[in-house]
Amino acid sequence: MVKKNAEKRTPTAIDLFSGCGGLTQGLRTAGFDVVGAVELNRQAAETYRKNHPAVELWEKDIRELDPVVLKKQLGLKKRELSLLAGCPPCQGFSRLRTLNGAFIIDDPRNDLLFEFERFVAVFLPQAIMMENVPWLADDKRFSIFFERIRTMGYQGEYRILDAADFGVPQRRKRLIFLAGLNGSIPFAPPVRKRRTVRDAISRLPIAGESGDSLHDLLSVHQPRIQEIIKNIPKDGGSRTSLPKKLWLKCHCDISRGFKDVYGRMAWDCVAPTITSGCFNPSKGRFLHPEEDRAITLREAAILQGFPKKYYFPSDNRSAVGMMIGNALPPPFIKAHAKAILKTITQEQK
Repeated sequence: MVKKNAEKRTPTAIDLFSGCGGLTQGLRTAGFDVVGAVELNRQAAETYRKNHPAVELWEKDIRELDPVVLKKQLGLKKRELSLLAGCPPCQGFSRLRTLNGAFIIDDPRNDLLFEFERFVAVFLPQAIMMENVPWLADDKRFSIFFERIRTMGYQGEYRILDAADFGVPQRRKRLIFLAGLNGSIPFAPPVRKRRTVRDAISRLPIAGESGDSLHDLLSVHQPRIQEIIKNIPKDGGSRTSLPKKLWLKCHCDISRGFKDVYGRMAWDCVAPTITSGCFNPSKGRFLHPEEDRAITLREAAILQGFPKKYYFPSDNRSAVGMMIGNALPPPFIKAHAKAILKTITQEQK
């Protein structure tokens, strides 16, 4: 199948560390034929298959995969793959996991960056896209990775960008590395106008009555918590506006802790960063702008840039929250993938 596409000069891509498929969704909407993907987590792999059934998915630890074997199974030769893309698990680089940047934890997941490099060396794709948290730039492994990629003949550059500037209705700073085998790859230009929370979710059916199991899966709170939620001012309000009688003990010192917890999103702003706890108002500014509830998992997925009908299971809220929070926003990927596609298409002429 891949060889047939290659003859038609259809741009091909492989998605490493694919998760539930955010990166693949962005690549496909940009015009790439995603021919292979790798994902270890069972639930993420099942979700990926539901949304991208035509993609060959290896549900396995990438460290146990031989890229030479994958290349043969896909019918590809060196330099035939258009794009190798991926996001090595970033929890090991997270500032939260390094005590707000005070020191680096030697997390073994950090070394998965070199698994990405191993696949680059075997496939020698025309272009590379690697996305991660901003703090990766300060890790010595990234410097090593960068130099090794350069010695393979790639010209690359990284930038720390906000996904909100590329059509995602959410504030999300990410590091993105682009490199080309025949020259550098330009980054996509930012959009002229950001998409807001209102643009993204204001026209959705009523949560709990929509017929969409993901949108109808509402959180249930204790009476005291529900009373707190009702008293948070609409459209961007914060817990700092609550009367002291409603303050939780852990929130009595406003100068400490995460100030956005139990906060509401604002209709005409982008959403805050969507995390794995996006359905829980105690985890961040995840209350609906005007309804007295947390955003639903469907709303969270849309704020990440997923299509409204993208499949997620509804039987495990925590697992789905993790998939959505860890996903790459498809519009962010689409924007840069289109820039890659334009470059490699021009090189082929």
